[in-house]
Amino acid sequence: MLTKLKSLNKRIHPSKLYFDPDWIVMGVNNVCNLHCKMCDVGNQNLESNFAQNLVGSHPINMPLELITKVIDEMANVFPNTKLAYAFTEPLVYPHLIASLSYANSKGLFTTVTTNALTLKQKAVKLSEAGLNELYVSLDGPSDIHNEIRGHKKSFQKAVEGIQLLAEQAHVPKISIICAITEWNIGNLDTLLNDLEGLPIAEVGFMHTQFTTKKAAQIHNTSKWGAVYPAVDSNVDEIDFSNMDLQALLQEIANINNRSSKIKTYFSPEINTLAQLQTYYLEPEKIIGNYCNAIFTNMMVKSDGSVIPAHGRCYNIDIGNVYEMPLKNIWNSPIAGRLRGDLMKAGGLFPACSRCCSGF
Repeated sequence: MLTKLKSLNKRIHPSKLYFDPDWIVMGVNNVCNLHCKMCDVGNQNLESNFAQNLVGSHPINMPLELITKVIDEMANVFPNTKLAYAFTEPLVYPHLIASLSYANSKGLFTTVTTNALTLKQKAVKLSEAGLNELYVSLDGPSDIHNEIRGHKKSFQKAVEGIQLLAEQAHVPKISIICAITEWNIGNLDTLLNDLEGLPIAEVGFMHTQFTTKKAAQIHNTSKWGAVYPAVDSNVDEIDFSNMDLQALLQEIANINNRSSKIKTYFSPEINTLAQLQTYYLEPEKIIGNYCNAIFTNMMVKSDGSVIPAHGRCYNIDIGNVYEMPLKNIWNSPIAGRLRGDLMKAGGLFPACSRCCSGF
């Protein structure tokens, strides 16, 4: 019944939500210790919405007083909402353990998404702090991952951290997120082989999330571009014509038919060569239905400003935690207008065509 009521709310009155967010995403810092080929931050393309949402605010680290304020408000008004440490690299955030422990004391469900380069140093304290879920980004077997991430031992360090965390009294659910790129096609199945024996619950293979110049141009010349401007994103080093889509299709089939204790999924689910060609070679074509995250998430940046959904969304300020309660920001006029405009546009704007939230 609740799901039906939420769906009705989204369709009939999207500008005013009568339910709580599923996630509060925290942009706790503006630094990363890797240089990933498929990331604007790693490539120093700091003009995109994605990069600005991750590293465009100050201070570099969210003050402990601010994240404590967010946790207190969540415990009071959104007690069932999950607190997600996701950007830019939470494990180098100096107040991570203190704030996780405090969130745990307030009964909040916590998750951390990380490249895991320093997981081994943090594993014991993460366990003691009561972390509920850990998402580790791994993009292939060691040599492939290390090349993509720009660090010669990043894979090994991540695995060492996972192993140490698994030895603790409290072990969070551990999952892997793998971004599919031209550099790891043909090695996804090998990654799963390397993960066998580790305490991994699931592996999510994410098709590359990006905005091309053409898609951004189509968006910006539409009626939505003036209010929600877009630029190309996460395409500086990627050449989609280099992707062996036939090999990728075969690998998807192999993984979907694989027998393993580790659950696997692809986002979006693509099972034909024509669908892969559309996804990667015709990105101006929208293939999703509507943005899910705008109705489930909002993200707090290090300066207290809040953006809709998460780091890949449009760089618009829907409120500030220093000035407004979280509950009011969730249904602020700017957030409501964006939700309403998205539904008027059919669920997605042109520049949303390859965002993970549309699938």
